[in-house]
Amino acid sequence: MSRLIAEPTVSPSRARNAVRGGLLGNFVDQVDIFLPVIALAPAAAIVLGPDAAAAQTGLIFVATLLGRPLGAAIFGSLADRHGRTRTTTAAITGIAITTLLIALIPTHDVGGAATLWAFVALRFVGGVFLGGEYSAAIPLAMEWTAPRRRGLLSGGIMAMSPLANAFIAGLTLTLVQVLGPDAYAGWGWRMPFIAGALLAAAMLWYYVAGVDDAPIPTNGARRARPLTAILIGPFRRQLWQVFVLMTGLWLFTQMAIPVLTGMLREAPQVGPTTVPFIMLIATLVSAAAMLSAGALSQRIGRRRFFVVFGAGALVAAPLAFAWALTSQGVAAVLAVTVVQIVTVSAYGPVGAYLAERFPSAVRSSGYGVGYSLSLVVPALFPFWLPWLQSTLGPVAAVMAVLAAASALLVIGALLGPEPDRTAALE
Repeated sequence: MSRLIAEPTVSPSRARNAVRGGLLGNFVDQVDIFLPVIALAPAAAIVLGPDAAAAQTGLIFVATLLGRPLGAAIFGSLADRHGRTRTTTAAITGIAITTLLIALIPTHDVGGAATLWAFVALRFVGGVFLGGEYSAAIPLAMEWTAPRRRGLLSGGIMAMSPLANAFIAGLTLTLVQVLGPDAYAGWGWRMPFIAGALLAAAMLWYYVAGVDDAPIPTNGARRARPLTAILIGPFRRQLWQVFVLMTGLWLFTQMAIPVLTGMLREAPQVGPTTVPFIMLIATLVSAAAMLSAGALSQRIGRRRFFVVFGAGALVAAPLAFAWALTSQGVAAVLAVTVVQIVTVSAYGPVGAYLAERFPSAVRSSGYGVGYSLSLVVPALFPFWLPWLQSTLGPVAAVMAVLAAASALLVIGALLGPEPDRTAALE
C-alpha cells in the first residue's frame, strides 16, 4: 500500500508556488473568459457591426464555453499521463497566444462579417486552452496542499472568478473614462485583451520557473486512457455524479449573472446605467462568500455543505431573484447581493471536492470533464430559456430554473459519498 503524504515534504517553496499558481492561474483563466463580454460591450457596435451587437457578443461568449469541455478532455488526459505542470504551461501558452491574436483582429468596417467569425474561432480555440488550464493547475495545487487547508484554498481559487469579473469591469470603465467612448470603441478595446495576454505570459513564466508536479504515489504506471476510464470505465459513476452536481451549479451561474444582469437592465426601477455598479458590489461580496464556503466545507464536510446549501437555496434563490427585480436603490444592491450569496457562493468547495472525488491517475480528466461538460446545457440558456419564459412568464421561469438547480445540487451531493477531507490526495 502506498504511503499517505500528510504534508508535502519535497521542496516546500515549490509547493507554495503550485498553490499560488492555482490561485493566480484561475484568476488569469477567469479574466480571459469574461473579457469578450465586458471589454467588448462598450465597443460592440463598432467592432462587430451595428446589427445585433449584443447577440454577437453572446455568440462569442458561448463559443468560449463550448470550447472548454473539449479542452478539459484533451488536456486533462495529457495531465494525467504526462504531468500537470507541463500540461499547464502548454495550456497557458495557448491562452496567451489566442488572447493576443484577438487584440489584432480588424474591426467590422475593415473585416466585415469575417470579424465576427474570427472572434468566434479564436474564442473557441481559446476556450479549449482555458479548459486545459484549470484541469491541470487546480488539481496540482490541491495535491500540493495539506489536507486541513484544502477547503480554504478551494474557496480562494473559486473566488478568483468574481474578482476577475470585477477587475475587467474596473479596467474597462477606467479606459472608457480616460480615452473617451469613441477612442475606446475605435482602438482602446484592444488594451484589455493585450493585458489578458500579458497576464497569461506572466503566469507561463511563473510555472516554468518555479512549479513542479506533486510527489504523489501512483501505485504503478499511469493509466493509458484516463478519459475512457472516467467516461465508461471504473470511474464513470464518480463522473456522472459530479456532472449532476455541477449542472446545478452552472444553472445557478447563468441565472444569477447574465440572466439577472439582462433583466435588471430592462427593469424601469433600475435601468442600464446602475446595473454595473450593482453587479460589481454583488460579485465582490460573492467572492468573500465563496472563500467562507470553502472553509466551512472543511469543517462540516463537502457533501453535507452541498446538501444543506442546496436545500436552503431551493427556497431562498427563487425568492431572492424575485426580490431583486422589484427593488430599487439600496434595496436593489442588497437583493442582488443576496442572490449571489445563495447561488454562486456554493462554488467555494468545488476545487477541493472534485479533486477528492478522483484518484491521481485520472484526477485531471475527472476534474476537467466533470467541471466543463456540465456547463454545456446551462450555457445554451439563450436557446431554451426564452421558450420556458413564454410558457411560465419571464420571472417565474427563472425562479423555476433556480429551484431545479438547487434540487440538482442536493441530488448530486447525495449520489456521492463524503470525500475524505482529512487525508492527503493520492
